[in-house]
Amino acid sequence: MLTLFGVAYAQGSITVAQPVGFQITDIGTLISGAIGAAFIIAGLLVFAYLVWGGIQWITAGGDKANLEAARGRISNALVGLAIVAAAFAVMLLVEFVFGFTILGGVELPIFY
Repeated sequence: MLTLFGVAYAQGSITVAQPVGFQITDIGTLISGAIGAAFIIAGLLVFAYLVWGGIQWITAGGDKANLEAARGRISNALVGLAIVAAAFAVMLLVEFVFGFTILGGVELPIFY
């Protein structure tokens, strides 16, 4: 019988060198970094959506349809903010109940 794939038996451990400057050592750090980044991006998007709705409200010029569209955009942004805040609160609750840190070791950028 002809096979295309042979069987390899490893006698030792296989290691891959860590790239220079790469600080993630386990999957938990990667996941916590992704969660932290998702919260930051969601907050920025909520702020941008609020500003967009405010500008649309200002430039509506008394047109009822444009005012309703702006009001809907602002309402959607506030609902999004409530969802992000609730997700953060649930994450903190899970941290407290199970006794581990989800965002441990993740540092937010400091803008000077």
